[in-house]
Amino acid sequence: MASLNLQAVCNDHRIQLDPINTPSRLLLGPGPSNAHPTVLQALARPPIGHLDPAYLNLMTEVQEMLRYVWQTDNRITIPVSGTGSAAMEASIANSVEPGDVVLVGVNGYFGRRLVDMADRYGADVRTMERPMGQCFSLDEIRLALETHHPAILALVHAETSSGVRQPLEGVAELCSRSGTLLLVDCVTSLGAIPLFLDAWGVDLAYSCSQKGLSCPPGCSPFSMGPRAEQKLADRKGKVANWYLDMSLLNAYWGCDRVYHHTAPVNMNFGIREALRLLCEEGVEAAWARHRHNAERLWDGLQSLGLRLVVDEEIRLHTLTTAYIPEGVDGKAFARALLDEEGIEIGGGLGDLAGKVWRFGLMGHNSRSEHVDRLLGLLKQRLAAQGALA
Repeated sequence: MASLNLQAVCNDHRIQLDPINTPSRLLLGPGPSNAHPTVLQALARPPIGHLDPAYLNLMTEVQEMLRYVWQTDNRITIPVSGTGSAAMEASIANSVEPGDVVLVGVNGYFGRRLVDMADRYGADVRTMERPMGQCFSLDEIRLALETHHPAILALVHAETSSGVRQPLEGVAELCSRSGTLLLVDCVTSLGAIPLFLDAWGVDLAYSCSQKGLSCPPGCSPFSMGPRAEQKLADRKGKVANWYLDMSLLNAYWGCDRVYHHTAPVNMNFGIREALRLLCEEGVEAAWARHRHNAERLWDGLQSLGLRLVVDEEIRLHTLTTAYIPEGVDGKAFARALLDEEGIEIGGGLGDLAGKVWRFGLMGHNSRSEHVDRLLGLLKQRLAAQGALA
């Protein structure tokens, strides 16, 4: 892309740039993942009005498919107009009232983000903490609930910063004893790792479009169960965030279809096609595919002598963290892989910054040929640096 000469713009009152020309990348980092070609075709369709009858029908299709993928009957199940952080904030904004005790499980970067958001909405935030790479046991959760008596327990199902999967079975039963809502971050798990919102008793959940769903970022699934709906209805004051207020958004996404904001219609074209492809594959088949390719990657990384951060039984099938071999400049290695091979991998966040690589196999990118190509390049380049075990 040509550089912009600001002085010439001021003198000329014109801006002249070359047409956009972005490089082709294979995105095998923590996200986004590559969008499916069919999704990209849908995004390029001519936009229609966000109250057009054809678009209103599409909204219904998107909601029905999201309920299937999330295994829920929740009435308020929608794609929020925004990236995953917007859906995260929607979960906090609609459930937290000033003074509410909110207990957050912090075992990585995104648990910390939940703490920050809840604090901004006036919550009395308490935390239970584990080192990055570890999850919380039911006994730890039980003790924390009995100690803090929170209105909301927030857990990260798939911690993108470390590659940990937090088991959720049995958590809702503990929450029900103290009248606690269960809020779950599913950003790196939806569509790729088993999720059963209703069977697991999850009250609030959010995700994103650009990982397991193989759609570009900008449209983020959100689901609110009956207990969370009741808490919203019983609020003493308005939701502090107008744009993300589900009592308003539900009038648009519910039966009435009352105008709320100008929806990103083409992004919803994209997520509609992404969900259609996932439904055609079948969610259980997609879960199995992600597991198979993750295991192929784990075996290959360990055969190269790389040490994985997370124990296998709680390892994500979408995101794998491996310690960078001693003597290797991890950032320079990743940059060379990007510049010379067009493959993106991620570095560490938080306590793992500079210590690990993060390898993502999400949605359309979870394919055996991608695993084999990545492993072959890692072997070749680590050998060249004398870093193979």
